[in-house]
Amino acid sequence: MSPQDHIQALNPIPENWIACKDCDLLIERVETPPGGKALCPRCANPLYQRQEQSIERTLALAITGLLLFLPANLLPVMSLHIVGQESTTTIYMGSLALFQEGLYWTALLVFLASIVVPLCKLALVFFVSGCLYLERFNPLLPYAFRYYHYLDEWGMLEVYMLGVLVSVVKLKGMASIVPGVGLYCFIGLLLAATMMSSLLDEDSFWTRIEQGQQGRLQ
Repeated sequence: MSPQDHIQALNPIPENWIACKDCDLLIERVETPPGGKALCPRCANPLYQRQEQSIERTLALAITGLLLFLPANLLPVMSLHIVGQESTTTIYMGSLALFQEGLYWTALLVFLASIVVPLCKLALVFFVSGCLYLERFNPLLPYAFRYYHYLDEWGMLEVYMLGVLVSVVKLKGMASIVPGVGLYCFIGLLLAATMMSSLLDEDSFWTRIEQGQQGRLQ
């Protein structure tokens, strides 16, 4: 093979082609209607799905999640009444109690997965969607969106909610349980985070980011 042929073989693929995340098949991008989903012809893995007003809805849900974050973590989740004594607990106090019991690594993991990582995810989505909505293309947008995907696997609000439900079931026969304001805020935070992830159109976000970066460079 001549040097020119070698250079030709290394040319980048066209912009309208994408690679399947599962089988690495190169596929030409096709237009889909709003709500439509493009599937890989080889492995049937979803390639992308168009969401209507994805940036606006994602931004609104990120703002909702940020507003609910502090009350969900600092206000009492539930109150326990046992033999005339009352005790309240919050999500933050849960990780603090584990730390006081000497379970340092467990406390750190719970603190990161239930507080730090969800907050970072909400902040990153707020930053990316806010910049795209205002058409202010910051050079940090690609890194922020990439870090969001890295953190997406570490957020465990659903697992924490399951733990709260298990605790309520086990303590129901032993004490009187009164749901707190923090529990309702936490449920709202969980719903906002879940809807935000489902309505986030990754393909549209990356397209807008690339267009913004090219326009900024030009």
